[in-house]
Amino acid sequence: MHMPLPFFLASSFLFILCLVASCCCFCFTLPPKLQAFSFSIGHCTTIALHQEELCSVVAMREFSYEEVEAATGGFAAKNLVGKGSHGSVYMARLRGAGAGGGRVKKVVAVKKASHAQGEVKLANEIMMLAAAGEMTGVVNLIGVVVAPASAAGKKGERMLVMEYMPNGSLHDLLHRSPKPPPWPRRVEIALDVAEAVRALHAGEPRVIHRDVKSANVLLGRDGRARLADFSLAVKVPAAAADARAPYDAAGPAPAPAGTIGYLDPCYTEPGRLGPESDVFSFGVVLLELVSGRKVMDVNSSPSSIVAWAEPLVAAGMARQVLDWRITAPRCANAERALARVLSVAARCVSESVERRPAMAEVVAELHGALESGGWPRRRRDADGVAATLYRRVVSWGASRLHVRRRVRTSKIECTEHSGSEGSGAPPDHPSSSPLPSHSNDKILT
Repeated sequence: MHMPLPFFLASSFLFILCLVASCCCFCFTLPPKLQAFSFSIGHCTTIALHQEELCSVVAMREFSYEEVEAATGGFAAKNLVGKGSHGSVYMARLRGAGAGGGRVKKVVAVKKASHAQGEVKLANEIMMLAAAGEMTGVVNLIGVVVAPASAAGKKGERMLVMEYMPNGSLHDLLHRSPKPPPWPRRVEIALDVAEAVRALHAGEPRVIHRDVKSANVLLGRDGRARLADFSLAVKVPAAAADARAPYDAAGPAPAPAGTIGYLDPCYTEPGRLGPESDVFSFGVVLLELVSGRKVMDVNSSPSSIVAWAEPLVAAGMARQVLDWRITAPRCANAERALARVLSVAARCVSESVERRPAMAEVVAELHGALESGGWPRRRRDADGVAATLYRRVVSWGASRLHVRRRVRTSKIECTEHSGSEGSGAPPDHPSSSPLPSHSNDKILT
């Protein structure tokens, strides 16, 4: 007697759910090599990161210098994807063990310091990213590389291994791409970055990024934006009374740092560091997104994007701020949405620190702008362990169900063939039609 199909499907579904739950629980107790189901490579290590007199112990995955050197082709120029004042970023193809026991390659980004000061900044970035974990909107830390003294004379050289962002930076998208992004795409990117900064400010202690700019906003394979480069980031204590209180911690406050054009003009003293400095920098990114203009343009007067855009917005001439390379919004809803974005940007770059909104308010306003414009938002790609495991278990369950159906059909054929004369082959088992796609990936153009 065969098991009824509905009962079999229900029991299979419950089995899959139990298996997923069990694996998710066990992944926290398994050896490090078994914790990464989709890509297992390297080993877990505890590394002491020294920054001046600060020592932080962070648990993360360690890669050998030799495998990273091979994965980058000896740090070849063709694999160089970015270069800054403190170091360079290379694309690497690391080999690892796949879930099925085979060998797979994973594309990652390797950040390498170019001098001693860069080593200090890199150590700080490793600590900040490790503390952030898998925070939404922040580039994910995969591991670290520490070269031994015997490895080509690279004594103690440390490198950062993070997820690779194949679609480049927001700066390149705005200023180098032959096809400027449409309005919905720009507002969506702004919201992604705002949510990341809000999450940093909501922690205890707070994290102040200090270098929010378009070049540090990277675009993932899913098209969503992620905040990167935490080399200047610092932790500040959260004030109970005022969510935007200035830095007031025991010990020396960090000296002002950032990028010209994005740097808060009120951040002139070490003791004045607070979330409002990131709010100002984010406001500059908003103006850059809406206008398509470079933050500092020596060929224009005024050269600063803030000095150029702020008077126009205040005078009700917001249309003159919009990027001339793409068609201005034609419907009233889209116009109101962009006006809302510009209004938020103007408040963020206000000379008065008290007038600047908290990032939670900025996120709410950008959410409202996206909805009022009637613009959908892309789904963020879920590449976590649980999501990967779930997809693989579901795929395995579906394949097993297909095999059982084939075996069952074969048994029926054999039974009828041997027990009945002149009977034809049984009708083909109807194959299950694919589920309709509910993807929300398309963005209005």
